[in-house]
Amino acid sequence: MDPTDYPHFMEMALREAQLAFEENEVPVGAVVVFENRVIGRGHNRTIALADATAHAEIIALSAAYGHFEDWRLEECYLFSTLEPCVMCSGAAVLSRIKTIVYGASDPKFGGCGSIFTIPTEIKLNHRCEIVRGVCEDEIAALMRLFFQQVRQNKTKVN
Repeated sequence: MDPTDYPHFMEMALREAQLAFEENEVPVGAVVVFENRVIGRGHNRTIALADATAHAEIIALSAAYGHFEDWRLEECYLFSTLEPCVMCSGAAVLSRIKTIVYGASDPKFGGCGSIFTIPTEIKLNHRCEIVRGVCEDEIAALMRLFFQQVRQNKTKVN
């Protein structure tokens, strides 16, 4: 995939994040891309599903498995608006994702360089390339707006 295509697919992930925002979920969106086509998409649903594993990336990966009817997503790209956490980074590695592309870093839970760097860990039998900072400013603005509203409303966020 040509890196000049990254913003286009990140915009799709951002649309998913906006759906999460509208549902009062932490606004994270993700898409899985194979041969320049989206084969999986998702946004955070942890509150709606009362499920700590219902992250955008996990939902998008699960949808992509259905495309291939297999858990291997070789030659696929995972686009996430926020740096995937350790769980999501691990799922991407286990799924054989080629490249993880994310927008904003996550200094509290990031598994792609902020705290841990799961996708490039040499002890693992598969590694993913990491591309950081695609559409970062727009994504960070959405995250700031969400958490500003949470603080104003004193709403609990998981």
